[in-house]
Amino acid sequence: MKDFKILEIKQNVFDDNNRQADELREQLKKEKTFLLNLMSSPGSGKTTTLTRTIQALKDEFRIGIMEADIDSDVDAKTIAETGVKVIQLHTGGMCHLDADMTKQGLEGLGTQEIDLAILENVGNLVCPAEFDTGAIKNAMILSVPEGDDKPLKYPLMFSIVDVLLINKIDVLEYFDFDLEACKERVKKLNPNVKIIAISARTGEGLEEWADWLRTTVKEWKEKED
Repeated sequence: MKDFKILEIKQNVFDDNNRQADELREQLKKEKTFLLNLMSSPGSGKTTTLTRTIQALKDEFRIGIMEADIDSDVDAKTIAETGVKVIQLHTGGMCHLDADMTKQGLEGLGTQEIDLAILENVGNLVCPAEFDTGAIKNAMILSVPEGDDKPLKYPLMFSIVDVLLINKIDVLEYFDFDLEACKERVKKLNPNVKIIAISARTGEGLEEWADWLRTTVKEWKEKED
């Protein structure tokens, strides 16, 4: 006879988080603030890509950035130089942000005068994919030096994103990275994903990325009006 209770914590945590994420999306709808969750592994070029994205769109949207890290404020300082509103989020050792943490970040950022809020999630291909942040869309960056096998190793991440940016294509010739094979692997996991090859350093492909984000934000706002 069992004299102890079995508690399915993981499922309960996810259920509660999903509820909070849906509530946050409803709140963002009322405030007319579009939230993008940007994910990747460390060193993929998130902050550089984000800086170039801000440069392309800051005259069209009032942009706010949430920089999430276990520690440090290096990325927030870099983004602050663009002139947009930015807040640094320290996760206290957590390898991801959940919906409640994202909500706290948005409250600290203030969304009253922000059209486009971007969360630069903690650099990690595992935990961030498991937790719905309440974002309207999910984006991911995969860099060429990481290898074209990452969709095979981290399928959940590639399954939940709406757009995948394959960054650092300017160094493609120096790495054993099969671009077409990578795209095929991703499409098998996520047939509807938008894949854009970019170089945040040279600017290649960034116009297509900015156009996707511009169009997506505007269509969402028109739908919710």
